[in-house]
Amino acid sequence: MLRSHFSRSVLAASFLSVTASFALAQSCEPKVAAGELIKPGTLVMSTNPTLPPLQFIDSTGDLKGMRIDLGKEIAKRLCLEPEYVRIEFSAMVPGLQAGRWDMINTGIFFTEERAKIMQMIPYEDQAISVSVAPDSKKNVAAKDDLAGMTIGVEIGGFEETKTRLLDKELRDAGKEGLTIQTFDNFALAFQALRAGQVQGVVSIDAVAKEYDSRGDFKRAISGLYPAPVSVAFKSPALADAVSATLKEMKADGSLKALFDKYGLPMVAGDYSVKGPGR
Repeated sequence: MLRSHFSRSVLAASFLSVTASFALAQSCEPKVAAGELIKPGTLVMSTNPTLPPLQFIDSTGDLKGMRIDLGKEIAKRLCLEPEYVRIEFSAMVPGLQAGRWDMINTGIFFTEERAKIMQMIPYEDQAISVSVAPDSKKNVAAKDDLAGMTIGVEIGGFEETKTRLLDKELRDAGKEGLTIQTFDNFALAFQALRAGQVQGVVSIDAVAKEYDSRGDFKRAISGLYPAPVSVAFKSPALADAVSATLKEMKADGSLKALFDKYGLPMVAGDYSVKGPGR
């Protein structure tokens, strides 16, 4: 079982950042005060690029995906330069609290507990799926079919929490539970599935759908435990600025165009900030 701790994650990632170069016009004044940012004039965002088509590294080593595009557009509209820090999910919240990045842009699921410790803006609807090997002969069509299976999942996120809830639900129903193996990221979990080290992987719907469309892994079950996905911040002022930007993008149609491009569902909410003091 591969477990990750904040300090190890930071060292492992070496805070590798990729800065997208935007030539901001000199007349474009940043809409966020320098004191609200890690670097004046820069929007530093954390991402875990192991989730195609949402966030991933292409064959040339560049960051791609819907959430990457969204972050760049938000930065552009705020007259800031976007900068991404590639880091494992388990380091995201501690890093935000420690002031290592301005914004978590990795599709963190919204929960009331998380909204007590940081500013969150729900913007995307998601749920979780279970993927199996393409040649799997096991019939997996409902939760009960997962009883007794070895399931891989990224450590520390909503997906792990719900996988453990699923295990409890099976056991409470008198069925055999899950053997859960956690991994530092989803890429490692899917590698383990390919190698036959686990029988299934829990990830979000969009990722499982992408792998299924490629023929890499079969999406056996989808739509479990639906919940909104958010961006997150430490600074209330920055969160308010991003909220206004998302509302602007919704009004001019660009947000819908981005979601439609990737075939993803927009959240039904109004992009208001939820967090301490709200």
